[in-house]
Order: sequence, then structure tokens, then C-alpha cells
Amino acid sequence: MTELVATTPGLYPLPDWAKQRLSELKGHQKGDLVSGDEGPEIVDAYDQAREEVVADQQGAGLDRIVEGQLRWDDNLAHPLTVHDNVETGGIVRYYDNNNFYRDPEVVGELDFSGDVAAELETASDLLAAGDSLQAVLPGPYSLADLASDEHYSDEAEFLDAVGEFLAGEVEAFPEHETLFLLEPSLVENAPDDDLDARASEAIDAVADATDANVVVHSYWGALEEKVYAHLMDADVDAIGFDVVAGDRSQTLYNINEYGTKDSVALGLVDGQNTLVESPETIRDRIEWVQEQIPAQEFDTVYATSNTELFYLPVNKYQEKLAALAEGVALARGEETEVQA
Repeated sequence: MTELVATTPGLYPLPDWAKQRLSELKGHQKGDLVSGDEGPEIVDAYDQAREEVVADQQGAGLDRIVEGQLRWDDNLAHPLTVHDNVETGGIVRYYDNNNFYRDPEVVGELDFSGDVAAELETASDLLAAGDSLQAVLPGPYSLADLASDEHYSDEAEFLDAVGEFLAGEVEAFPEHETLFLLEPSLVENAPDDDLDARASEAIDAVADATDANVVVHSYWGALEEKVYAHLMDADVDAIGFDVVAGDRSQTLYNINEYGTKDSVALGLVDGQNTLVESPETIRDRIEWVQEQIPAQEFDTVYATSNTELFYLPVNKYQEKLAALAEGVALARGEETEVQA
């Protein structure tokens, strides 16, 4: 019987009070902030905000709890922009939208940082009995794609180095049930013939560093056929598909042509649109996907938003968390407030 899991790919919007407070505090601290440089007041503001977003997930009834990645001002580039051997360059558009990040310019060896592990340690302390922690990282291909290499000899070596760096970070993580690797660049800037197999190998390196279930979540459209075929070679538990944006027929073709993993992640809720889907819509989308792939019964379906949620106002992100949890409950046949 398929297990249905309500979760998200993280990167939540900062609570409004925290956004204002942190803007004031950071305005008094010159230069780029890197791990360990934040003053106690900044650390305290992030700690309070983290408590809020963990409570939001617990209150909504999600099955996996993420840390929220509220410190990730540079979006998926964050694990590099806080690294000692990375310099932050100019402002770069984050894919094709109105969000921006500082270009991480890698100027030295990508050795161990521990920044994300420290965040997860603080989040794990907030979990209640029965909660399951989900770690979130950029996938190695997307992180390499978002960065500039000023140290390694070529694209392939750089991608390998990023994969090894992320694997080292994962080894320091506290106990976690699931690891989501976010790989939008596999869609937005698909690897060429020289890198598509290498991207799969880099993902393998990260997945091998944890005993948790690993989900490679792609979004903003469908994966190209060859990229998908190589991704199937990666030793991960699930591949994530964007059911909201892009060509769903291409996604279904890939799955029916090459198969998929025993589990799947489905981006059922639009992470960039303030329109909140009803729980019934989410349930129907889960059932629709399962109907399109009648030959396979999944071990686990991770029901999630298609993208990160930092694009949304806080109240809308909170409503989408609740809708996801209630939609999964409906798909399980459970009684919910919606049915009352």
C-alpha cells in the first residue's frame, strides 16, 4: 500500500517582523555575512523565526519537518556563499524570475563547512515526539550551475568537487528521515552530453552520504528525455516532478518510457502563485498522476509544492502548508476539517 507523505522543499518566507528586524541589524554590520559572523542579535532573530516556521509545519500537520532555510538569502546558492573559500560576486537573477542572489565565486578548495548541519541541529531540537526531520540541500548540478568556478580546472572537475562538498556536509547532519536535493537547473539549464551522466554521479555521491530516503526534486517544467534517463541511473529513492508547471505530457512520457523509482515526489501546489489550492484539488492531482501510471504502485508519494515557498507572503505559505496536509489526509481517506 502506498504511503502518502505531506512535505515541502523548504526555503520559507521570513516572518514580517523578522524581515524588518534583520534588515535593521544587518544594516549595522558591514560587509557580507558568512557563517559564524552573525552577531548574537541576528542569531537570536533567526532562532525565533525558525521556531515559528517549525510550529507552522507542526500546526498544519505535515509529515516531514524542514528547518525552513530562513538564512538562505542567496537561495540555493547559500551553502557556497557562506563558505570560507568562496567570494560573493555581483547580483545575479535567480533563474527567470524577480529574485536575485549574490554570485558565489569559488576561489579555493571546497572543504567542510558545517553551516547547514548547524541549522539542522537547531531545528531537530524543536521537534516534538513523532516528528520526522527532512533535510534540504541544493543538488550538486544546480549548485554548480549557480556558481562561478575560479579554482578548479574544468566544468566536470568542478561538478565533482561540488558533489563531494555536499556529501561531506550531509555526513555531519543530525538524524533525518528524508533528504530533498533540489535540482531546478536540470530543467532550466539542462546539462549537455558531457555532463548529464556526470550530474547523476555527483547526485550519487551526495546520496551515498546518508541513510535517509533521498529525493531529487526537479521543477519549473519537465526534464529532457536524456537528462531523465541519466537521472534514473542515480541511486536515489525518488525523483520529484513538477505537476503544476511545464509539459506534464513530457513528464509522463519519461516515466512510461524509462520507468521511475519505487517512490515519487509530486509538486502539486504552486509555490509561486498566491492562489491557494483546495485540499480536494490536491487529492485529485495525486489520484490523477497515479491513474496516468497504472503499471506502478509507488512505495511512497511525497506530496509537496512544486518550488520553494519563499516567493509567497507569509499568510499564503501558511495556508498552502495546511492545504497540503489536508489534501494528503483526503487522499488517505481520513476525516478532515474540510469534510466536517
